[in-house]
Amino acid sequence: MDITEFKQHLSPYSAIIGFDFGVKRLGVAVSDLLQNIATAHSIIIRENWHKDIAAIKKIINDKEVKAIVYGLPLQMNGEEGETAKEVRSFAEKLAKEIPLPYMFWDERLSSSAMEKFLINEVDMSRSKRKQKLDASAAAYILQGALDRLKYL
Repeated sequence: MDITEFKQHLSPYSAIIGFDFGVKRLGVAVSDLLQNIATAHSIIIRENWHKDIAAIKKIINDKEVKAIVYGLPLQMNGEEGETAKEVRSFAEKLAKEIPLPYMFWDERLSSSAMEKFLINEVDMSRSKRKQKLDASAAAYILQGALDRLKYL
């Protein structure tokens, strides 16, 4: 669904979860209940579908999540590549297990932007960056969507 339709499906006073999809890791961010601020939450190490679903469901229940934003890794020319197709497939599969409204948000350069931030502004070591990068990228993606939602 597009962002306008997504906004119509949002529940008031509920959180939105954001994902930075990866084959090995899933970066997770969650908004506050007023849907203003995205915060890096965790990284789910992808082992198998059942463990992934259980971890996602736990976060959704604990944080009062009622909607999902997926980072969509478009190519620099705006076209979708293989990874974008994998994200869409993951979202469709997850929707069968967790029927919440969801949308996709252009995530081009989100990981590199967060890595530069963690290096330049936080002066974080390489090993610590690796532990935080996926969740930070998810927060960057989700914050972009939250900021846009305010102006609709």
